[in-house]
Amino acid sequence: MYKKIFSHTAIYGLAPQIPRIAGIFILPIITQYLTEVDFGVYGLIVAVVGAMTALSNLGLNVVLSNSFYKSPMQHKWAWRQIYGFLILWQIPYTIMLGLVIYFIIPEEAAENTWLIILLNTIPVVLFGPTSFLCAKYYQLQERPMPIAIRSMLIGFLSIGLNIYFIAVLRMGYIGWFLSVSIAQLCDQISYWIPLNRKFKLTPIFNFKRSFIKKQLKISLPSVPHFYSAYLLNTSDRVIMKFTNVTIANIGLYNVAGTVSSVVQSGVNASGLAIGPMLLKAYKNKDERLARNIIFFLQTIVLFGTFLISLWLKEIFFILIKNDSLQKVYPLGIILIMGYNYRPMYFGANTRLFYYEKTKDLLKVSFIAGLSNVILNFIFIPIFGYEAAAYTTFFALMYMGYVGYFLKAYKAHCTLEYHPLKWLSITLLLSAIVYYLVEIPVIYKICISVILILVLIFLLKKMIIKF
Repeated sequence: MYKKIFSHTAIYGLAPQIPRIAGIFILPIITQYLTEVDFGVYGLIVAVVGAMTALSNLGLNVVLSNSFYKSPMQHKWAWRQIYGFLILWQIPYTIMLGLVIYFIIPEEAAENTWLIILLNTIPVVLFGPTSFLCAKYYQLQERPMPIAIRSMLIGFLSIGLNIYFIAVLRMGYIGWFLSVSIAQLCDQISYWIPLNRKFKLTPIFNFKRSFIKKQLKISLPSVPHFYSAYLLNTSDRVIMKFTNVTIANIGLYNVAGTVSSVVQSGVNASGLAIGPMLLKAYKNKDERLARNIIFFLQTIVLFGTFLISLWLKEIFFILIKNDSLQKVYPLGIILIMGYNYRPMYFGANTRLFYYEKTKDLLKVSFIAGLSNVILNFIFIPIFGYEAAAYTTFFALMYMGYVGYFLKAYKAHCTLEYHPLKWLSITLLLSAIVYYLVEIPVIYKICISVILILVLIFLLKKMIIKF
């Protein structure tokens, strides 16, 4: 089992991260031709589009996963009907997306309003939920390689386009939007062929309304849950605009998240790897295996984020060739350590998904997202854009651990996961690394070697439990 966790996490996480990491290393090339305003405009629009993405599938991924495991002989019929429904849903969704972008675009980008809207909506209009459905099908089949190959190829395509549009043609933030739009179109095309031809998951437009209504009753309560993830990760940029933070400072905050976004993607990818394993463990009533998987992943993530944060000052000074953009690495540490919430979050909330307790998810994710928004409105006007990193960290910790205290969770759990102990460790390590980042490099090397040896020792002990 541990080998599958390593291999699938490597394929889901590391393979797609190769172009992302390569993308970080092109920062010295493109940051010479970008300003705080470019980062601000792009970060703000990406935040808005990310928030809207939660509405694109109406939470039906919950139904897709459950039908795959609970109705193995009939799941394709269900998937095809959902496919047809979601394609029709993309019409009003695209209109809403375009309107939101129109009203949120800052003055600095007003001259390119319609181009930005077009570049962000074309992939949705032409292909709708195609890539989402096909990637989900591969994941549930525990076949990460097709997803990883596409992620790598599309990632490298995006990198090449970024260099061309930003460094060669000097198009600024428009170069980013062009790159993303072209890359998304290629990604959708690559998934359309296997989804419709190989898996025969063609859309049924004459779907049974009673069936869709039944599925929506299950899925819609989870929409605020998925939407809250975007409230946590991206709402801060939008709130900054409404609290009169300058586009330049929004850009600085976006720079702070350049490395943390890669860490976030890697941690989220580990969830794709362990998700099917946890569902199987729940199905087989193997609680000990489920807990071992969570503890194993949480240990790796804690050590990994600590080491990255320890070296973040040096990473920023190497990659960011812009003096005004280099100074925000302390905020990057807060954001990176915040993503330690994710493994323990999987432990509680995957169970709630499996037992279709989607309404209880609101107590976890929606409150976390709402608290982040409220705290941002309170503290950003007082302490500036830097406050957003700390409010996000607080909300992520809540989201990662509160699920263990819900009645719906306790009703289906027979083993203790020790959430308060893991939370205390995360808070302690976050405080320590925030100050250690300033120590001399020679001490950082010694600490890193010791931590890697300790990690190897702990993982060996955990592997025995599998």
